Amino acid sequence: MKAGIVGLGKMGCNMAEHILECGHDLVVFDLMEEAVAALAAKGAVPVASLQELAGMLDSPRLIWLMVPAGAPVDSTIEQLIPLLEKGDVIVDGGNSHYKDSERRAVRLKEAGITFLDAGTSGGLEGARHGACIMVGGEKAAYAVLEPLLKDLCVEKGYGYMGRSGSGHFAKMVHNGIEYGMMQAMGEGFNLLDASGYDFDLEEVSRVWAHGSVIRGWLMELMVQALQKDPKLAYLKGSIADSGEGRWTVEAAMEHEVSIPVIAASLFNRYRSRSDENLSDRAVAALRHEFGGHAFILKS
Repeated sequence: MKAGIVGLGKMGCNMAEHILECGHDLVVFDLMEEAVAALAAKGAVPVASLQELAGMLDSPRLIWLMVPAGAPVDSTIEQLIPLLEKGDVIVDGGNSHYKDSERRAVRLKEAGITFLDAGTSGGLEGARHGACIMVGGEKAAYAVLEPLLKDLCVEKGYGYMGRSGSGHFAKMVHNGIEYGMMQAMGEGFNLLDASGYDFDLEEVSRVWAHGSVIRGWLMELMVQALQKDPKLAYLKGSIADSGEGRWTVEAAMEHEVSIPVIAASLFNRYRSRSDENLSDRAVAALRHEFGGHAFILKS
């Protein structure tokens, strides 16, 4: 299968490498020439413009966007529209707001182009070795994309969510759940640390990662983080948020759905920026371990 990918940041680059290793033909573009050259060295076809990218793909074209949410997605789409033809497919694999995806689907449909919103989970490791992807949009276009999804994702790790916007809505809720899970883990390790017992937190996390009810990838990442420093003292507990938690709370208010755990975890991130403890450092460390998100080192 031949496809184009626009955006070769941390996630886009890892995803592109994975696609190439699966034997697909890939045309790549990014504003950073170094990123394009790095993928070219691994077998991708490099291009210097969106116009060149569109010209290298046969219709119906499949173009996957991995650019930052918001204005960059809109700008890229507007530049692509006059370069594409009826039946071509644009996939937004970033963390866009679901309402933006609904709007973009309508805009592209007017031009005869199909839009798919693909919420992508699994962090940097998932992008490189097997992601989890939730897709919204026209089902016929999803069928065109599915052979690529089958190789890009872990077994059973992708699916069709429904009409336009549903892929990014599902990913938004996924990230809201993630907020709550990480907050609970951080609070639990903070309580262990304050208990008066001489807990080896790395050892506790290692045991919990094997066979316990709360085992899983996040617990495995906690093991990795605590191996670096059992008190996580190398970083501050100031926890950033990339927007999805806020969007989840806003959607819950709009639909009158109670999500107290997710809301509390979001508000705790705000609190963490003025006060900190081990629970905050644990959440900051987990974000860095799975997604390469920046953290603040202690001075």
